[in-house]
Amino acid sequence: MRIALDELRWEAAALDAADALALWRQRFVTPAGLVYLDGNSLGMAPVDALARLRHVAADEWATGLIRSWDHWLDLPGRVGDRLAPIIGAPAGSVVVHDSTTVNLYQLVHAALALVPDRPVIAVVPGEFPTDRYVVDGIGAALGAEVRVGTDDLDGVGVVVRSLVDYRTAELVDLAAETARAAAAGAVSLWDLSHAAGAVEVDVVAAGVQLAVGCSYKFLHGGPGAPAWSYVAPELQSRISQPIWGWFAQRRQFEMNGEHDPQHDIRRLLLGTPGILGLATAEVGIGHVADAGMPAVAGKGRALTALALRCCAELGLE
Repeated sequence: MRIALDELRWEAAALDAADALALWRQRFVTPAGLVYLDGNSLGMAPVDALARLRHVAADEWATGLIRSWDHWLDLPGRVGDRLAPIIGAPAGSVVVHDSTTVNLYQLVHAALALVPDRPVIAVVPGEFPTDRYVVDGIGAALGAEVRVGTDDLDGVGVVVRSLVDYRTAELVDLAAETARAAAAGAVSLWDLSHAAGAVEVDVVAAGVQLAVGCSYKFLHGGPGAPAWSYVAPELQSRISQPIWGWFAQRRQFEMNGEHDPQHDIRRLLLGTPGILGLATAEVGIGHVADAGMPAVAGKGRALTALALRCCAELGLE
């Protein structure tokens, strides 16, 4: 066994030496002696994110004051466009705003409005708590049925599901399950919080219409960083969401008249966005986008394979 473990150690060293992503380590704050395995809960801090935070606070806010809105106004969409390639989405289909809970609430309502004759929401029993709570709350408020489980989709209007099971890391077949729901007449809303930045995702190829996700895990946006929403381009002009805010208003600075929402992804925006959180999230999201998901996901698979072989040598299950 000792020889086999030594061979694995040599193999690991060789993999490190050939690692095309190795230089990215320098772009993150890495406390001495720490081996960090909890990026699924909070991603590590990019060095440039801390510098960006200082710049936005000390220069753009403190010195620029209200003049800085000339480049702050489009930040939710600009950061969304940086994130879009990570999930295989086109430009103009992702917006970064508010929390995952708020975004889920908006898009569950939007999905139900697309199928008004099917007021049934399906969710798997072990789904992430926030998703289950949002679904239960909407069901209670609207009198909609909440069906626990997704095996039987007869009569279901909306399916809320995570691509990655946060407890087991099981990966759902995104395209197959989206197609199965569509064949049953249901709209799928995918939570990609534990997927974006960790595994390769192509929402266009999979036929995904609606998705949400956080940015503080594998996208290194920082604690409490704003979440994001994806809406397929063909739906953007006609979805209806329940929270009307002035950042979604087409003639925003006329400051009067009835709510007339944008005809694009901006119709999901609510009130004034958190600029400090958006600015720092843009850095981490940008790092992942620049490194490229094929390389990131490929390294994840290689690390997992090596870890499983080590476990096998040690007799672990």
